[in-house]
Amino acid sequence: MNATVASELEQAVAAAFAHDGVLAQQASGFRPRDAQDRLALRIAQALEAREALVAEAGTGVGKTFAYLVPLLLSGRRALVSTATKSLQDQLFLRDLPRLRDALNVPLRLALLKGRASYLCRWRLQQAEHTAQLPDRYAVRALHRVAQWAQGTKTGDLAEIEGLDDRSPVIPLVTSTRDNCLGTECPEFSACHVMQARRQAMAADLVVVNHHLFFADMALRDSGVAELLPTVDVAVFDEAHQLVDAGVQFLGTTLGTGPVLELGRDLLAAGQQHARGLQPWHELQLALEHAARELRLACAGDVREVRGVLKRRWDEAADALPGVLPALADAALAAADAAAAVAETAPDFSKLEQRARTLAALARHFGDEAAAGHVRWVDLTPQQARLVESPLDIREMLTEQRQLSPKAWIFTSATLGDDDALSWFTASTGLEDAATLRVGSPFDYPANARVWVPANVPLPNAPGHPGAVGALAARCALALGGRCFVLTTTLRVLPLVADAIRAAAPDLKLLVQGTEPRRALLQRFGDGQGSVLVGSHSFWEGIDMPGDALQCVLIDKLPFPPPNDPLVEARVKQLREQGRNPFDDYFVAEAAVSLKQGAGRLIRTESDRGVLVLCDPRLRQMRYGRRLLAALPPMGLLDSEEDAMNWLAELAASHGFGKAFDD
Repeated sequence: MNATVASELEQAVAAAFAHDGVLAQQASGFRPRDAQDRLALRIAQALEAREALVAEAGTGVGKTFAYLVPLLLSGRRALVSTATKSLQDQLFLRDLPRLRDALNVPLRLALLKGRASYLCRWRLQQAEHTAQLPDRYAVRALHRVAQWAQGTKTGDLAEIEGLDDRSPVIPLVTSTRDNCLGTECPEFSACHVMQARRQAMAADLVVVNHHLFFADMALRDSGVAELLPTVDVAVFDEAHQLVDAGVQFLGTTLGTGPVLELGRDLLAAGQQHARGLQPWHELQLALEHAARELRLACAGDVREVRGVLKRRWDEAADALPGVLPALADAALAAADAAAAVAETAPDFSKLEQRARTLAALARHFGDEAAAGHVRWVDLTPQQARLVESPLDIREMLTEQRQLSPKAWIFTSATLGDDDALSWFTASTGLEDAATLRVGSPFDYPANARVWVPANVPLPNAPGHPGAVGALAARCALALGGRCFVLTTTLRVLPLVADAIRAAAPDLKLLVQGTEPRRALLQRFGDGQGSVLVGSHSFWEGIDMPGDALQCVLIDKLPFPPPNDPLVEARVKQLREQGRNPFDDYFVAEAAVSLKQGAGRLIRTESDRGVLVLCDPRLRQMRYGRRLLAALPPMGLLDSEEDAMNWLAELAASHGFGKAFDD
């Protein structure tokens, strides 16, 4: 490292990352990078000073090692939170053990997930005897879980290879905060959830995920709230997802699903433990009727729902006063019935609590929303949810930072498009934090190009999806496939895919929704020259290095949808503050999303490719210059001829040119 080294920790970090250091000697593929050195040293300084640091590190910096090495060498007790359970597993199962062994630091590591990730032995026993399974696949899955349960030490369902996250068996063999029997459970001494929490409390470094972190801040149900005050450092990797996770889990929800589940569980417990003592079937029917009426009130004149439809609160508010009191009454009747037979089985105390909570929620949504919160309705084909959420996580995060002095580290490849990283710091209350921006070590000017086609229709024109598909087909034919086409909405995805299919029927086309995401990515990466069309879930978290992917097309600028209730509320808040919502919110959000999508293109030093942005507003509007400046420093192509020449060069350099000529 070239910086002045002061503390013992900084010296140890510098030595570890040196060209002849322990990482170069023991971590395969490691080599020193100035950008990584700068980031690691700054994180070490933040640990020493117990300060808040917001650090943006471009693709290829190696930010995971840059924060893990100072953490491990410091010996400080730490909590590390990442965006998804798969990244959580990668940290715990691969990166941390490798670094711990290389650095020779005897730290105890622990992995903590939400209770829905762990087997509940008691509920498995119940499911084997009483569960009504929908099909033979579910029967087979339950049998696999039962066999695995006999030998597992952790109870983490991720150990079962091929078990679908959406399997109907998972809710039957895991517990929730509502149905967990706690110390009264016959299997409490062998409880995997409690075991994971005990290990976390005893560990030196605990790995969690953002969803668990915020859900536990709200519900105090997973052990994070007890753990957080005991650590010296909290690190949030993939921090650009932090606000969305927080807004999702710090909110209040009332859904038809939990109402129906309460009715089913009440009927099952009543018939098993207190048959004939209460009108269990009538109580269940009343809850079912209340849930159905709530779903109808939320849907209004909406007849068909695909995926999740978010409706503004005022679109459903007029119908809700007619159904919420009835739901509260049905829930209170269920609570009274469960309380009357509470001594017959421990299940009834939990059922009473669940029912009274639902009644309280029904009353809550009958009143005005809390200040600084926004409400909306989520509709799916089967269910409805009333949601009340804070607009950001400023208040919660500020409160946590004030509770106990510790180092807070927030890092990601995309945290804003200015040096203050204000896109992130403004929504998290971190304006007082130190900031650092470390650019990518990749040679973008030499290896990457960006092209904004001039003759594509504007995004709101009817012909835009077809034009994007036709252009994608021309690029893919020039390159021999090897293209990602990223759409900003699911609605236009099939239109773009159809246009590609019409223009180039012989191309191998992979489309989101036709297969699981993992299967599509495996097929894309098999070297057969595919084109993949995907939306939101393909914009980030995908690492496709080498020549499998050399062209990324984005259909239009990823502005937030203006009619989204949360977006509307944020716009209103900014206007009240005297700020410009378009510049401060819409353009800032688009810049970060655009960087995420563009980040799929160049993943290693030797990667080459072209980014095609099919939105002429980048050429026409004043904000286009700001959005292009937010991207890595790629060379700019001016015409389709230039773009096709660049694609032909890429194809030829990897041996695809002759195949295309044939």
